[in-house]
Amino acid sequence: MPLPTPHASAPLSADPHSHASRSPVRVSHLVLELSVDFESRTLAGLATWQLANPGAGSELVLDARDLVIEGVEQTGPGLAASAPAAFELGPADPLLGAPLRISLAPGAAAVRIRYRTAPGAAALQWLVPEQTSGSQPFLFTQSQAILARTWLPCQDSPGIRFTYEATVRVPPHLLALMSASNPQELHATGTYHFRMDQPIPAYLMALAVGDLAFAPLSSRTGIYAEPATLPLATAEFGDLENMVAAAEQLYGPYRWERYDLLVLPPSFPFGGMENPRLTFVTPTILAGDRSLTSLVAHELAHSWSGNLVTNATWNDFWLNEGFTVYFERRIMEHLYGRDYAQMLQVLGRTGLDHTIEEIGPLSPDTHLRLQLAGRDPDEGLTEIAYEKGCYLLLTLESLVGRPRLDTFIKEYFARFSFQAMDTATFLDYLRRELLDREPGLEAKLRLAEWVDGPGLPDNAPSISSTRFAQVEAALARLAAGTAPTELATDTVEWSSHEWVHFLHGLPPALPADELAGIDAAFGFSTSGNAEVLAAWFPHTIRAGYQPAEVPLRKFLLHVGRRKFIVPLYKAILATPGGAGKARQLYAEARANYHSVATGTLDALLK
Repeated sequence: MPLPTPHASAPLSADPHSHASRSPVRVSHLVLELSVDFESRTLAGLATWQLANPGAGSELVLDARDLVIEGVEQTGPGLAASAPAAFELGPADPLLGAPLRISLAPGAAAVRIRYRTAPGAAALQWLVPEQTSGSQPFLFTQSQAILARTWLPCQDSPGIRFTYEATVRVPPHLLALMSASNPQELHATGTYHFRMDQPIPAYLMALAVGDLAFAPLSSRTGIYAEPATLPLATAEFGDLENMVAAAEQLYGPYRWERYDLLVLPPSFPFGGMENPRLTFVTPTILAGDRSLTSLVAHELAHSWSGNLVTNATWNDFWLNEGFTVYFERRIMEHLYGRDYAQMLQVLGRTGLDHTIEEIGPLSPDTHLRLQLAGRDPDEGLTEIAYEKGCYLLLTLESLVGRPRLDTFIKEYFARFSFQAMDTATFLDYLRRELLDREPGLEAKLRLAEWVDGPGLPDNAPSISSTRFAQVEAALARLAAGTAPTELATDTVEWSSHEWVHFLHGLPPALPADELAGIDAAFGFSTSGNAEVLAAWFPHTIRAGYQPAEVPLRKFLLHVGRRKFIVPLYKAILATPGGAGKARQLYAEARANYHSVATGTLDALLK
């Protein structure tokens, strides 16, 4: 397959989260050299940016946050091999960082920036050996949404794409990986070379360094993990190649060559991150029964919705996530059946309803098209983008049928591959290619209510689950006085999803003695399943159920996934005397959390 041409066109909408988005001169290719220093917790970098349109202006603007810029050079026809370039770091914004303005001489075709990161760079998490499953330190990045600029001077907007190559030097006993072509074994020199020939936005730049091993699953899929974790991860993700094949059957060829997973230490703040060719995943999905691998299907789906066609700004985040959730559940249905996918959809609706209630049903933050200027784009990372976006597509499916919607989505991904997309342009495309071909269809869909209206429109389809109906029958028996032990035979084949639905369905104010009976029957407090624990602990926190306090403490000290820990801290805060307890726990746990999580928790716990 021919490689795509590096795409450097302007974002369709001005990006309020990037100083560089209005720069007339755009980057097209990066040559990066990095040296990783665990002792100082810094990266020393040399970033050479080739320019897509060097004659477009006399200044290149990049985003930089907490970077030390040591010098800038420029090259090009008629220039010396290392001609210095004047540069200026503008005033720093606490969220956006500073614009790095580089003056370009006539004929400049590339700039070379020597820089260092700060020890507290927000994208970088440096782990000591005690925070891993081995005896070696670990480093990983989290660049989404606007943190790439904390470890790389770049045009940090999702609407700006570039290709890259990199040389990374690490301690010789550690393996380095990137969102690019990757080694599969240790190099004695500690020097690794990477190449990404498909153009990506800066938020998909990724780096990980640690004591890692690799296991292939197929000719194009495999698993990286710490050696102690690798056997469990290999068994858990045995369906990975089948997932890729199912995705291709739905919406076209996989365009990124390999699809590998990296299982990170438990401090990783998200379930997964869709870095091209190397999805980062949390170990909290290693349930032992493959019941939490829908998360992998989600990250895989991003290889089309997000990585291939990308939201132009973070106000358009639903274009990444709404399509991805819909796609994820189609993959899971293809592999495991409609009943399985319906469980995921019902759980998603539960989360969406909770989010709308928490934010407020009339809040503009429940619109799909967001207005995040002046705010951290992470504030848009809610179930609105994910689940309301998915429900818009489900509503469209109910009106036009799956075959027509599948044809539309497949053509959409093909037509806009390696490009940015904003909401207005997507809506024009949707109308032209689908809605306008059937009079009255847009009115039936009520498109404006979905995109720029609050809450969830009442024409959203109702989804039910036959497997959850059995869970609800068990809950009814429990409420009627059946002893929890008598339900054991009915629950023996339940997946993680059924157990989570069961826990969500329990009365929210059960006393400790009733929780004790449930715990004795089902062993929730000692479960090794993070989703189950995260659904169980709010009950135990509210009731002051003592046997769960040690497991809860261990969970909060060990797991950094924001989806889990933020609701648990909120639950603790809501109890009498909970503020002191929450702050004490957080003081002990904070060093194990990534800045993405601490940014939320610092504000929550003051």
